[in-house]
Amino acid sequence: MNNIKMINASKEMLPNIRKQRVEAYEEYADRLPKAHWKALKQAITSDADIQPGAELIVGELNGQIVGSVVLFPPKSDAYEGLVAEVDYPEIRMLAVDPHVRGKGVAKALITECINRTKDKGLSTIGLHTGDFMENAIRVYEAFGFKRIPQYDFEPANDGIIVRAYLLELK
Repeated sequence: MNNIKMINASKEMLPNIRKQRVEAYEEYADRLPKAHWKALKQAITSDADIQPGAELIVGELNGQIVGSVVLFPPKSDAYEGLVAEVDYPEIRMLAVDPHVRGKGVAKALITECINRTKDKGLSTIGLHTGDFMENAIRVYEAFGFKRIPQYDFEPANDGIIVRAYLLELK
C-alpha cells in the first residue's frame, strides 16, 4: 500500500479519528473485563491526542482516513499520569481501519513516527501496548522495538499489563 499519504490531522477530523480508533480496538472488547474495556475506550477517545506538542498523524488512501497515530514529544504526559515522563517520544493510540488491515497501514504510521523522531535529531522512540494485542506486538518487534518492563503498568488493577517498548534509532 505505497499510496498511503501521511498528513497532520485537523481538528475537524477528530470525531472521525476517535470513532475509527474505537472500531479498531473493539475486537478486544470481548477479551477484556468490562471495566478494562471501558477504561481503554475512554483513554483512546480522550483529549490526550490534542495536548501541546502531540502530533496527530493520519494515513489517507484515496482521500479516506485509513489509520491514525499520536506521536507524543519527550517529557509529555502521554498516559495521563499512569507512567512517569520519559526522555523520548512515544507512539500512542495507533489504530487502523478494520477494513484495510494487513495492507501496511500500521507499518506506514510507525515509519512516519520513526522518521519524524529522527528528523528532530532524537535517537530513541518508545511505546506501550496491551499484552493482549498480539498482532501489534509482532509488528513492533519486527521494527526492532525491545521490551523495557521497568516502564510497564497495570491501569485497571486486573492483571492486564500494558507493556513498554523502546527502539534505538540508527
